Amino acid sequence: MLATLQLPASVSVKVDRIIANADRKEKERCSNHAPINSHIFPKIIGMQNTEIEGSDFYSRSSDRSDRLQPASSSKSHLTGTGQTPSSSVAPLVARPVVQDDRDGHLIYQDGDIIQGRYEIVRTLGEGTFGKVVQVKDGTKGGRQFALKVIKNVSKYREAARLEINVLNKLQEKDPSGKFLVIQLLDNFDYHGHVCLLFELLGLSVFDFMTAARNYDFFQKANNYQAYPMEQARYIAYQLCYAVKFMHDNRLTHTDLKPENILFLNSSYRVVEDGKKKRPLRIIDDARVRLIDLGSATFDHEHHSTIVSTRHYRAPEVILGLTVFTTTVSTNKTYKLGWSQPCDVWSIGCILFELYLGITLFQTHDNREHLAMMERILGTLPYRMCRKSKTKYFYHGRLDWNEKTQAGQYVRDNCKPLSRYMKSNDPEDVELFDIISEMLTYEPSQRITLGSALDHRYFKRLAPHLR
Repeated sequence: MLATLQLPASVSVKVDRIIANADRKEKERCSNHAPINSHIFPKIIGMQNTEIEGSDFYSRSSDRSDRLQPASSSKSHLTGTGQTPSSSVAPLVARPVVQDDRDGHLIYQDGDIIQGRYEIVRTLGEGTFGKVVQVKDGTKGGRQFALKVIKNVSKYREAARLEINVLNKLQEKDPSGKFLVIQLLDNFDYHGHVCLLFELLGLSVFDFMTAARNYDFFQKANNYQAYPMEQARYIAYQLCYAVKFMHDNRLTHTDLKPENILFLNSSYRVVEDGKKKRPLRIIDDARVRLIDLGSATFDHEHHSTIVSTRHYRAPEVILGLTVFTTTVSTNKTYKLGWSQPCDVWSIGCILFELYLGITLFQTHDNREHLAMMERILGTLPYRMCRKSKTKYFYHGRLDWNEKTQAGQYVRDNCKPLSRYMKSNDPEDVELFDIISEMLTYEPSQRITLGSALDHRYFKRLAPHLR
């Protein structure tokens, strides 16, 4: 144990003498020094007045140099041997210990300070990757930011570094942020946690739509209230604009959903819904930013078998089809399981949700998902069924029994796409036309975002919003 401490030579000699003369020195050492209270620690992230050994949480690995702190920099120290040091060795003083829970999340509380400058205000959200906290920067007059704290787990650290690489590449192309992809302001490693600093934004499009109760300025749920047509159109245009920028740079986002579209701020006004006779909250400013590029993938990189959140997943991803794509800049052809068109499919699902306030494909099962697609969009193309290596087809047709309970659910809850229109007004018809083009089964025939931005649905946007 002592050999691993790497004590200075002068101290090492004294320690050897203590060991050699342990019995003779015991009384002398005990009479000259009071025992150390190892249970008293200063305020630290994740632990106050807590025993290290008996903690319910996993603390940092013991080879970290920040376990204990000497009282004097000119003296060395022992590390938790339970022995009282000799008169020539500085007493043990606990140094702040950074801890993780069993899942690898950083343990913290409001008011804790990270990196000597970022004071934690509150938790904004949590995901499989880690947590996002609101922080105040003490070096910038208390200006507030969002800090994404990644789990201290190797695979999430690696994913975070890939996200940093993507964000940096996009920022090189768009230093002013005009393409509406969130910009990385800073990144650093904090005791094994990769941390990414972003501007502090408002609620997500999803959270505002559902008026989540964990936000104190909402008292009642908005009951999945859809957005007014003009706001839905503007949000959709910005989303297409941002994702097209990624596609132009040979990137696929792969995880587009309302949760990853954030408003600049969440201020709203209340209006009366004449039909339902209840108050509705209308966002004041529908400007948005696209976030969460943790799964974004370049054309030349490895493509995971499964991408996208279930409800927004394209058929070629479910079916595991092979797609060939050629980049303009390199003129190289890549064999992929999916490519940029899978983002377009996700956007089509999002446009539907903005319009109606409900999820188009509400399922958690592949076969049922495909059955819903056929119920809403028509029969899957024979070519796609034939080339799929999945078990969901029999003689080139979806193997689905409508007489089962699942079949009844699909039949009762799904209908042809056009029947979801609230009216036959021209703008409703235009919206469902672009949704239909985005939800084209064949990836090669699906509308591109460049063409989508020129669609007549977006022509109704005021010029200053385009």
